Amino acid sequence: MKVIENLKKVQVNIKNACERSNRNTEDIKIIAVTKYVSTERALEALDAGVIHLGENRDDGLLEKWEVIKDKPIWHFIGSLQTRKVKNIINIVDYIHSLDRLSLAQEINKRANKQIKCFIQVNVSGEESKQGIHPEEVMKFIEELSQYPNILVCGLMTMAPLTSDEELLRSCFRKLKKLQIDIQQMDLDYAPCQELSMGMSNDFEIAIEEGATMVRIGTALVGNEE
Repeated sequence: MKVIENLKKVQVNIKNACERSNRNTEDIKIIAVTKYVSTERALEALDAGVIHLGENRDDGLLEKWEVIKDKPIWHFIGSLQTRKVKNIINIVDYIHSLDRLSLAQEINKRANKQIKCFIQVNVSGEESKQGIHPEEVMKFIEELSQYPNILVCGLMTMAPLTSDEELLRSCFRKLKKLQIDIQQMDLDYAPCQELSMGMSNDFEIAIEEGATMVRIGTALVGNEE
């Protein structure tokens, strides 16, 4: 399996999705989700031209970071335990899973720079999904004003694993509407310019509904586990 060939296919699909929704491909960032692959495969993704890497475990991120260091832009995309914040906070560029005040407090305390954070929203309402409920987002945003090391750069969600296109679109549209509502608040610490949504199975639909970052693992770097 060659990552560069997969990347070309993904880029074609992104281009097509952008054409269908009258968007610019330059507005879409591809995050290669490398949590199930080796450091060597992650390096192959970088060599292919990917600049964003996503990890969902602190030990996995640290293992790759020891070799790769700051060549890529690092995204922590998994649920982050408060006690593990100190392990990764000053080597990541983005955290995609801010979903509670205790985590915000720890990020603010441990960070030596302002960290770009996505608020994880459980749009689908599935009990198996992490994230805060949509109706709680505005209050949560207001509470984050007391943490200067947190910049709310956007919102993140995980859609249901389904082939029901309308259900997927509904989830992504709800997140887009929330983003617009937050942007209208005009908060310096919460510009909310990004939407992290869409994975290997649904990223084209996510782009059509407003995604600016897509988290692609299997379709791009495969799965070695």
